[in-house]
Amino acid sequence: MPERRAFRIARARPAPWLRSCVAVLLAIAMPATAAALEPGGRAESALPVLRVGVVDGAPPCSDREGGDWRGLAVELWSRISTRERLPYVLSEWPSVQAMLEASRNGDLDVAVGCINVSPERLQRYRFSLPFQEDGLAVMVLQSRLDLGRSFLLALFTPTLLQLLGGYLAAIALLALLIWRLEHYGQQPQTLSRGRTRSFTAVFQMLATGPGSNTLVATSRGQGIVLLAYLVRIVSASLLVGYLTVNVARQAQGLPSSRLRSVADLRGLRVGVRDGTVSEALLQELNAGGTPPKVAIVPLPSLRSGIDQLVSRRVDALLSDNLQLRYALIHAPLQGARPILALQGIRPESQAFVLSPSLPAATAERIDRAISALKRNGVVSELRQQATEPDAGPGR
Repeated sequence: MPERRAFRIARARPAPWLRSCVAVLLAIAMPATAAALEPGGRAESALPVLRVGVVDGAPPCSDREGGDWRGLAVELWSRISTRERLPYVLSEWPSVQAMLEASRNGDLDVAVGCINVSPERLQRYRFSLPFQEDGLAVMVLQSRLDLGRSFLLALFTPTLLQLLGGYLAAIALLALLIWRLEHYGQQPQTLSRGRTRSFTAVFQMLATGPGSNTLVATSRGQGIVLLAYLVRIVSASLLVGYLTVNVARQAQGLPSSRLRSVADLRGLRVGVRDGTVSEALLQELNAGGTPPKVAIVPLPSLRSGIDQLVSRRVDALLSDNLQLRYALIHAPLQGARPILALQGIRPESQAFVLSPSLPAATAERIDRAISALKRNGVVSELRQQATEPDAGPGR
């Protein structure tokens, strides 16, 4: 058999000076590499995707149209996430209360909406920096009887009575001057008809206009007739302007005479969205024990509440002032005349709700972004767009 040969592979060892150079280079390169991997010299882990909850049917704060989420609160959160580079995913929740409880239990990181910071909620939930303040309002339908009553009340305002009184006083003074200049007291016709009837005829002709040129025969008398004509023109313009501008505005804008405070809602069917501070206010009103109680009608959305109000299935709607003002502009009212009978009820700050497990650093970044956007006028711009007649829910 052939003889086996053993081979040994010798591994070359680097020279001592080469190993020293490599060690020095590694010592220099490793800190630089670590610093390049993290800004500020600290390791920064990748941000998790935030779970953001929204509620449909609450324009102009949050609303879904054509599969896209829109509204003031949604747009504000979109700008916050873009500014702070916060990845997130949206999810829909059936009610505000369910969304708040989900954030409290850790199922949501951020609850987005115009959420009122009430004292009761402040004890249970973690809020972000408030971005606006708003109160509650009551919407009712204005009946024809209310319109007629408002119009009649506006007709007997002190301003209108002063205008009429001033006009009649000016005409009476001019009639007295004509009576003196034309010597009506000494005319045979006056003696036969009587002074009162003769002066009344002069006053009536100057006040109405027709036949006033036959009252005088002197040049000074004709000047007074011309002055009476100017008084009639100016007074008629003032009266027409007052009736057009003030009376019509008051007839359309006066609140219903039945509602002067929230307590007047007792005995009425009032529509509210589930889990809102509006529902809590009505429950507090019913807990007072004073009959009759408010019939609370739960609403899936404010849009459905408008439909029920127009069809008179509810007597009033109670919701945020901004949302009801938006509904007055954009909701299909079918010829109805809804008005905001009460406004500014319990004004409170509005903010987002944060999960207790959300890192403090992330919450601080959200608050800083809200503060910066408020200072730059972004929140005011979004709120103004929401109340413009040509603004849609997505603006």
